[in-house]
Amino acid sequence: MSTETQKETLGFQTEVKQLLHLMVHSLYSNKEIFLRELISNASDAAEKLRFEALEKSDLYEGDSDLKIRISFDKEAKTVSIEDNGIGMSREEVIDHLGTIAKSGTASFLNNLTGDKSKDSQLIGQFGVGFYSAFIVADQVDVFTRRAGAAITDAVHWSSRGEGEFTIASTEKAGRGTRIVLHLKDGEEEFADSWRLRSLVRKYSDHIAFPVMMEKEAMPSADDEEETKDVKQAPEFESVNSATALWTRSKGDVKDEEYKEFYKHISHDYSDPMTWSHNKVEGTLEYTSLLYVPEHAPYDMWNREAPRGLKLYVQRVFIMDQADQFLPLYLRFIKGVVDSNNLSLNVSREILQKDPNVDKLRSALSKRVLDMLSKLAKDTEKYAAFWKEFGQVLKEGPAEDYANKEKILKLLRFASTHTGNTEQSVSLEDYVSRMKEGQEKIYYVVADNYNTAKSSPHLEIFRKKGIEVLLLTDRIDDWMMSQLFDFEGKSFQDVTKGELNLGEVESEEEKKQQEETAKQLESLLERLKPVLEQRVSDVRVTHRLTDSPACLVLNDYDMGMQMRKIMEAAGQKVPDTKPIFEVNPEHPLIVKLDQEADEARFADLAMILLDQADLAAGGQLEDPAAYTTRLNKLLLELSA
Repeated sequence: MSTETQKETLGFQTEVKQLLHLMVHSLYSNKEIFLRELISNASDAAEKLRFEALEKSDLYEGDSDLKIRISFDKEAKTVSIEDNGIGMSREEVIDHLGTIAKSGTASFLNNLTGDKSKDSQLIGQFGVGFYSAFIVADQVDVFTRRAGAAITDAVHWSSRGEGEFTIASTEKAGRGTRIVLHLKDGEEEFADSWRLRSLVRKYSDHIAFPVMMEKEAMPSADDEEETKDVKQAPEFESVNSATALWTRSKGDVKDEEYKEFYKHISHDYSDPMTWSHNKVEGTLEYTSLLYVPEHAPYDMWNREAPRGLKLYVQRVFIMDQADQFLPLYLRFIKGVVDSNNLSLNVSREILQKDPNVDKLRSALSKRVLDMLSKLAKDTEKYAAFWKEFGQVLKEGPAEDYANKEKILKLLRFASTHTGNTEQSVSLEDYVSRMKEGQEKIYYVVADNYNTAKSSPHLEIFRKKGIEVLLLTDRIDDWMMSQLFDFEGKSFQDVTKGELNLGEVESEEEKKQQEETAKQLESLLERLKPVLEQRVSDVRVTHRLTDSPACLVLNDYDMGMQMRKIMEAAGQKVPDTKPIFEVNPEHPLIVKLDQEADEARFADLAMILLDQADLAAGGQLEDPAAYTTRLNKLLLELSA
């Protein structure tokens, strides 16, 4: 029996202490998840060994038969999960089992809802599945030795899940990891062969490595007599299919198997929203199994976070998060790609230079977009997808020019047609409802829905019955700067440039507008010197029906939303001024034109300008001056 040395007691990191308390005392809605998570970790360890052994075959230590073994002891009330995978060093054990490491534990805790049933579903999603062992065990022992290390360099980690753990050096003949769970009182059901086998078949049948359990046999009377004095070594048998699911024919795979495989590779406990399984033969041969999750990952907005597909080359695991095969705007996609066209000694550097990678990236991107197009036919499901991933998809038109048209068809917007905040209008919907003679797709960008729908720039569009897209996501202004047209219809920001409704307006209306503008030339000339510090020009507008004035940007000026984002980030923005447009038919403009007192005229003009700025969602440079002028006007009116 080996002796343990260098034994020390260490405390868990604060977040892990909280998590362990939660596992032990709160999450009881799905106890059996512990086995699936531990088997999944064992499978990952086997795949990592196979990858490292591509260059260092001696890591196999003469045993390349990778497998996972489950055993139990009813009397001792223990369950053991053992693998002969890569194993861990002392430093890795402390890093992975004692601290937050890369597990996302803090984010897990921040996302708790207080609903035990819902919270238990977060376990795998945040990579904290190992700790689920404490749901059924009051003590967990881990014996591990990294492949290639000396027998005496093994490590024994132990904890009762109460805030600290012990770690000691020990001996272990075989590489890999053995986890021993000491079951709590009342959890003896898991120290049962039938129960464990059923859980393996339910959750881990798709694991590419055999999950072994002691072979069950009904002994005869003769066998019992024969084995009274001689204890035979137990025989083990595989209790899972041990076939890589993506290599099987689609017709042979059940939906439940697809769902369980997704949960295995993603560590997500929710079912996927949809998936696509394809095998391609020809010049470029590959098999892909791609999934759309039901919920966005907690780190989706961290563009530097690890992401990508599991990469296999001729069924040999190469990389866990290969990010070269999908563009960044599809970073939420999970899945597996297995290609015969990449060399087995492929490394990250070589992979980036392989021309077949570009071909695979293009093919897989189209495959995902086709899958989303199919999903879009189900309005309800696609609405759920859009709520989770819509803003990420909006990065697509700028990042993937080759697929821009496909991406545009997948975009959804709120609009004046729907009258609510839901982003449900496609560009195809919009084009189908365009007025006769309408040549452009009109949109407005604002900080929020209320500001967008109340924009004075929409007044003429409401009068004419022309639909306008209401864009309120932070990415929208930047996205629209990358878009030029859809199905031959150009995009037009209603807050930029001179308004031209094309054939929607009659020649008589256009002629009348020109005559009205001439009549107000003297007013415009009076306004320009008064407002020249804040605007680049003053002109008559025909886009307003109810408001007295509005601010309009030049065609190529930076939008107000983008300007705010850049300023908040400390970036320098172009020093441009808007155009001040006045409504010639509004009573306030008529009264302004009649004002003879130049000081009063200037105050009224500045009040109208500030109001136009506020209506556009802007912030006043001098709120006090605006208040002073407005109060002065109110006093005059009340006198």
